[in-house]
Amino acid sequence: MAVSFSHISIPFQESSIARSISLLPYAANNFHLLGGSPFVLYGGAGNFCWRFHDLKRPILKRPNIQQRNRKHVPINELISIRNQNNDQSENPSRNLANDEQFSEAASTMFPNDSTEEQTRATSHRKKSSMPNSQPGILEKARTSLESPSSFVRTHSSNLSVDDHHRGPSLSIAVIGATGELARKKIFPALFALYYSGFLPENIGIFGYSRKNLTDEDLRSLIASTLTCRIDHQQNCGDKMDAFLSRTYYLNGGYDNKEGMSKLNALMEQIEGGYRANRIFYLSVPQEALLDVASSLADNAQTKKGWNRIIIEKPFGFDALSSQQFTKSLLSKFKEKQIYRIDHLLGRNLIENLTVLRFSNLVFEPLWSRTYIRNVQVILSEDMSMQIGRYFDGYGVIRDIVHSHMLQTIALLAMEPPISLDGEDIRNEKVKVLRSIRKLELSDVILGQYKATSADKLNVSLCSLTPTFFAAALYIDNARWDGVPFLIKAGVGLIKHRAFYNAIKTYRVEIRIQFNRVPGNLYRECIGHNTDLATNELILRDVPDEAILVKINNKIPGLGLQLDASELNLLYKDKYNVEVPDSYEHLLLDVMDGDNHLFLRSDELAAAWSILTPVLQEVDQNNIAPELYELGGRGPVGAYYLWAKHGVRWADD
Repeated sequence: MAVSFSHISIPFQESSIARSISLLPYAANNFHLLGGSPFVLYGGAGNFCWRFHDLKRPILKRPNIQQRNRKHVPINELISIRNQNNDQSENPSRNLANDEQFSEAASTMFPNDSTEEQTRATSHRKKSSMPNSQPGILEKARTSLESPSSFVRTHSSNLSVDDHHRGPSLSIAVIGATGELARKKIFPALFALYYSGFLPENIGIFGYSRKNLTDEDLRSLIASTLTCRIDHQQNCGDKMDAFLSRTYYLNGGYDNKEGMSKLNALMEQIEGGYRANRIFYLSVPQEALLDVASSLADNAQTKKGWNRIIIEKPFGFDALSSQQFTKSLLSKFKEKQIYRIDHLLGRNLIENLTVLRFSNLVFEPLWSRTYIRNVQVILSEDMSMQIGRYFDGYGVIRDIVHSHMLQTIALLAMEPPISLDGEDIRNEKVKVLRSIRKLELSDVILGQYKATSADKLNVSLCSLTPTFFAAALYIDNARWDGVPFLIKAGVGLIKHRAFYNAIKTYRVEIRIQFNRVPGNLYRECIGHNTDLATNELILRDVPDEAILVKINNKIPGLGLQLDASELNLLYKDKYNVEVPDSYEHLLLDVMDGDNHLFLRSDELAAAWSILTPVLQEVDQNNIAPELYELGGRGPVGAYYLWAKHGVRWADD
């Protein structure tokens, strides 16, 4: 016999139920046992269910609580009493504040639990007044020259925490808080999650940079970038004020070790000594990343919950630099703590790849070389700002192809994982990457846009920095032998109708072309161009997100004329909802411990092994990229590459 709270089953004796059930007042009148039957309790405080031989029955039904069958559930509806190790160990479930009443019940019902499995439970309280009640003390934390430990000893007597309040159960620190990425994407994504109920009410948000700012300065800096959901804007102003009141700033200075120690002291102070998990988003330049990560690992990790770090791409400059960087990271963090983020992988299109394939019988049997002729992954990027030093140093290959394009192919081509667990999916992805045939330079086209002053873009790129990359990849395994995977990624390609990203506009399209019908009875009605009659599955990203299936159809009327038509699912017509930003999706995955869209170290190494030989050959031979017009279709050489592998250009 067992009781399960938020995915944790705990064995107990039936004799212990009688004296404990009174502590569960809402369920007391609906709690029944069947002698000798497999029995578990599960659910949150508002909705308990029991499971009997794979069947679920509600124990308590509340009129305003709906059982959700979805991946993410708003944070305030979850009651988690899952204990976590104190040594940075990871927990896929969120470790949030719990109801004290259930903790008391659990301690009575489970008297034989070990210390490691005892639950720590505290109630969701009213908003804490601590941050605003001692403003002078917080300023001393940032400016004092004392060591963090002596600061805490000196001022701890002034920081009394009322019995009716507690610190945040989750703290998120944004390192590089005054940068453009943090202001325009990270903080707005955090607020969107907070507004929608996916973050705890008492969360602590910490901004860290080298600028001499105050809490109010940071709040004013990010306030203009925060927006509420279009589809529900109740209490928008109140939510925004509450979020900003939980945002704090620390000037870390130029000594990262000292700065991280001060950050740790500030976070511990706001957390009030309670158990809290920490996420660190490293939005810093690549050259500073290793020092920041090392200082953070040694001085800012909590010992009262899990710690996770988020690292932005690019992940190295080539295979060697990436390997050295990974080795340094793994000397300070466990692999399960590291989340290498690529915001393009947070798009709904990418998440829908596995859903479309593995949950629809109509597609899965066709997903092989037997029926698929080629696969095309196309990404076009329209710049609405200057490119600058970052892109000039890394180029489109290191910035986009290495992560997004290869990860998309891995998700498309992988074998079915044994489960939806992140590690199981990553295991299958890395197999695909390791199976990709060595890429020859003859199967690669490099390009660079030819900008003018009228384009209002930074044209001071290095003369050999590619802004366009096209290649033909082959996966040498039984499923995909002989099927070309053609990728095309370019900056300044065909201008789009709308801007989606506040910084850049990305448009992704995946086209899966099927083989011709053997012995087609209607070949005379199709004409000489049989490619036009090829069935296709087309997946398009925002702003016109859609799933299209191209089929051959008879035109109504007398006679027999065929037409290639599209069965289409347009998201904006079908779903009247606002599409969350990709950063919201990925940040929520980090909090959940879902890492399937984040690169693991072996995936990283496998991707670099594909591209590094080509990069070295390009650099050694000073191969100049082919020029193309800004707003055009890319270099002409890409047309010939597609034709070489028997593929019709998708834009035709």
